Amino acid sequence: MAHSARTSQISRRRWLLAGLTIPLFRVRAAEPLGVSFDGDSLHVAAPTLHFLTGKPLARLKDGATVVYLSQLTLYKDPYLTPLRRAAVERFVISYDIWEEDKFSVSVPGQRSISNISAKKTEAWCLEYMAIGAGGLTPDTPFWLRLDMHTADPRDLSSLVGEPGLNLHNLILLLAKRPGADDPWWTCEAGPLRLADLARTPGRGSRTG
Repeated sequence: MAHSARTSQISRRRWLLAGLTIPLFRVRAAEPLGVSFDGDSLHVAAPTLHFLTGKPLARLKDGATVVYLSQLTLYKDPYLTPLRRAAVERFVISYDIWEEDKFSVSVPGQRSISNISAKKTEAWCLEYMAIGAGGLTPDTPFWLRLDMHTADPRDLSSLVGEPGLNLHNLILLLAKRPGADDPWWTCEAGPLRLADLARTPGRGSRTG
């Protein structure tokens, strides 16, 4: 029983440390983040965010598959106290060697699209993401941040187990300082209020 309690305590500590560590290891200045509201969830757009660049793009054009991990976090103050974290999204992207500057992207087990440009690939990934707005009143101020980085291919084998994504290893990976080949992008917005956001009826909801 003592061992079980200690294990539980360590597990909770790791989750808390991971949540505190993720914002600290950003390697790029924050880009502006556009936010809209469909009545249930917050959706994002970031026209100035380009993550199909540099070494990840070179790896894609060499025939490698690149995995991007991304997460939305809702804050009640300027990026200090999280109200909610959406589920981590995993985007698997590949380059079509037969079609110049065309890509395929998928969310394993969910959705996929192929033969699209780099710009549309980036937009598709962001359009897939959402975070629930439950508990926010129309006039409650809040802040929103998107973090995204590539996953080192050597770490990917630890992410997938028999039931699917290994959440424990994923948390550890998110807390890991990105290397030179694993850049990190950040987009931020706030303070925001639901009453001021553009409405996107009929867009659907993927809450976190």
